[in-house]
Amino acid sequence: MKARTLAKIEGIVRPVISDVMSPENLIRFYSKGRRDFLEFLGDDRPESSYVPPESLKRTMWGLTFQGPLMNAAGMFKNGERKYYEASARQGAGAWLAGTATALPREGNEVMSIAFPFVPYARSRAASNYLGLPNDGDATISRRLSTIGKLAGCPAGVSVMGAPELEGDGKLWALVSGMRYYEAAGVDFIEMNESCPNTGRRPQEDGLAERLSYVRDNFLASRKRRLPAIAKFSNDTKVEQVPGLMDLLFDTGFDGANFGNTSTDYKNLEYSINKRERELFNYFTKKFGGGVSGAPLKIRSFGLAAAAVKHVKENGPEREFHVWRTGGINGLSDLAASDMIGVSMNQWYTGYFERFAKHGHRVYAELYERMSAKE
Repeated sequence: MKARTLAKIEGIVRPVISDVMSPENLIRFYSKGRRDFLEFLGDDRPESSYVPPESLKRTMWGLTFQGPLMNAAGMFKNGERKYYEASARQGAGAWLAGTATALPREGNEVMSIAFPFVPYARSRAASNYLGLPNDGDATISRRLSTIGKLAGCPAGVSVMGAPELEGDGKLWALVSGMRYYEAAGVDFIEMNESCPNTGRRPQEDGLAERLSYVRDNFLASRKRRLPAIAKFSNDTKVEQVPGLMDLLFDTGFDGANFGNTSTDYKNLEYSINKRERELFNYFTKKFGGGVSGAPLKIRSFGLAAAAVKHVKENGPEREFHVWRTGGINGLSDLAASDMIGVSMNQWYTGYFERFAKHGHRVYAELYERMSAKE
């Protein structure tokens, strides 16, 4: 069964099965189903390439992005060529592999459930506790060196310090991974400081020292123009944004991405449909993990707006861009990002929701309406 057919059927029955299955069984069903669907998606590539309207192109750091929307980290973790080709042919503005770590990781398993995941259909949201499963920097970088990039769709990678390592060894491994990807020819690197699923709270754990180490041991000696972006949590406080941005300016980073998933369960619960709160509370108590989807959009918008404002008022002389992740789903979200000066948007939950409706026209349907309004 092709991914388009499977997604369409699932999109129709999702609210129904959420009502009739127990929380545990529903999580088991979707945790496996998510993995199976991604396999189908990789084998169900578009027959032809969609070329977005010329007016939607973005140029950043000398790179051409064919549109303002791309996948977020976590969707295509291991950098397989088939997923790049599918995304590029659909019309994605760029493509991101990872999050990758120095050492391969098997990911989380709880109650014999591998990579726990569940959607909240009526709330247009989801929870996951994947735990950074990935094949490791050495393997992923080799794959990325052979993907055969298409015009208008730069390929990047999300990286993070291996949670299993400590101290200088962890930092050395992180920078070594960045050098692997530089040699592999990736177009940009996103340093993930926002993952909620490893038991680590990066922004409270030596962030300044970590960014300075990356500056001194990688950014200052890049062999080519290779933009580096730092990604921060959707749970970042708005008042923290100026300090974080100044830190990125000082350490030589080229951009910031605000968003990713959230662990602010208490406040997020009010954004979850009442019929899905039992499931939401079950997942967050049994697994924890990060929440994604529509409930995050207000917060990601506020963080991105504060970041853009600080760049305009206090930014470095070099080119610096703000990206946004969290709650991106439709035309209004892209328009809101454009209004405040966000350069690129990343989506995850919204992609799968809209793929169920539009198949491989998942980008085209948005881009054409966006272009028509210009």
